Amino acid sequence: MNDMKELVVVDDIDPRTRSLNASSPVQQFGPCGCIMKTSALITKIQDPARQRLTWYKSPLSVLVIKKVRNISVLPSFIELVRWLIQEKNMIVFVEHSVMEDTILSSNSDFMEIREKLNSFQDSKDDLTDKIDFIICLGGDGTLLHASLLFQQSVPPIMAFHLGSLGFLTPFKFENFQQQVTNVLEGHAALMLRSRLKCIIVRKNEDKEKPQRNLLVLNEVVIGRGPSPYLLNIDLFLDGKYITSVQGDGLIVSTPTGSTAYAVAVGASMIHPSVPAIMVTPICPHSLSFRPIVVPAGVELKIMLSPDARSTAWVSFDGRNQQELCADDSLRVTTSIFSLPSICAQDQISDWFNSLAECLHWNVQK
Repeated sequence: MNDMKELVVVDDIDPRTRSLNASSPVQQFGPCGCIMKTSALITKIQDPARQRLTWYKSPLSVLVIKKVRNISVLPSFIELVRWLIQEKNMIVFVEHSVMEDTILSSNSDFMEIREKLNSFQDSKDDLTDKIDFIICLGGDGTLLHASLLFQQSVPPIMAFHLGSLGFLTPFKFENFQQQVTNVLEGHAALMLRSRLKCIIVRKNEDKEKPQRNLLVLNEVVIGRGPSPYLLNIDLFLDGKYITSVQGDGLIVSTPTGSTAYAVAVGASMIHPSVPAIMVTPICPHSLSFRPIVVPAGVELKIMLSPDARSTAWVSFDGRNQQELCADDSLRVTTSIFSLPSICAQDQISDWFNSLAECLHWNVQK
C-alpha cells in the first residue's frame, strides 16, 4: 500500500505529458476503498458505467459531515451517528465545530454519544489514512467541503439529501440503515467526479519553492471583484495563446461544476464521466464569445492582459479568494485525484434524476 501511495504522489508532481486525454485517475480512495477490477478495462481507464466500489479490507472509520447552522439536520445526524457506533461498531469522526455546537450540547441524546466521537480541526489535523468512508448530511455544500478537506486521495463519499437543492446528494435519508449497509458490503456504483488542480504562480515568487495547489470540485472563477472596469485577461492552452477575455469574468469548471455557476451564465451541462474542462465567460463584451469545452488533459494559463486597467480576483469553489496581479498567472489542469461519489442507483440514472428534480430540465407545463 505504501508503494502505491508513493507512486501516486510522484505522478501528480512530475511534469505532465501533453495529451488530449487526462491522466488516469487514482483508483484508491482512502485507506481501504478502491475501484473493483473488471474485465472491461480499456488500457488504464475503466468504462465509467462499470465502475463499482469494493473494499479490500472492511472499513472501520467514517467521517460524518453535516450541514452547518441548520437545526433540521440534527435529529438525522444524531440518529445516524448513534447507529454507526452502536450497530456497526465504527469509529466516527466529526469536525471540532460539531463538538462545540451549543445546540447539540443541550441535546441529551447527543450527550450520550459525545464521548465516543473523534474530532479534528481541518486547519491543524491530517486526516490522511484515518478515514475509510465519508457520509454527508445536507446539500451540495457538504460535498464541496469534503473535497476541500481532502486535497489528495478522497475516501468514498455517500451523500444524503437534507439540504435545499441537493444536485450532488442522491440518497434519501429514509431507510438509511439498509443503504449504508449495502455500501459497507461493497454493493454500490461509483461516479468519479474529476477535480481541477489550480496553482497561482506569482511574479516575484521563488521558482525553487514548492507551489501550493488547490483542488476544486466545481469551478475556479476569475472575476473583476470590486473594480468598476471590465476585466481583461489572456487565455492560453498548453502554452499557446487562444484569446483575450473582456467582460465580468471567466469560469473554468469541471463537468460536475457545469451544472453549478456555469449553467447559470449559459453553459451546457456535461455528464461528470466526460473527461473535459469547460471555459465559460461571464457577461462577455463580445456576444460571439460562447462557452467552450476543451480536453481534460490540457493546461490552461490565465493572466492579466498587458492593457488591463485593474487586477483580477480568483476564487476556488467559492472560497479562498486571492488577487491576481500583473504578470501573475493561474494554471489549471485536471487532477489525478478525483472525488469518488457513491451512486444511489447508477451513473446515468442519478444524473438525469438530478436534472429533472433539481433543475426541472425539459419539464413541460
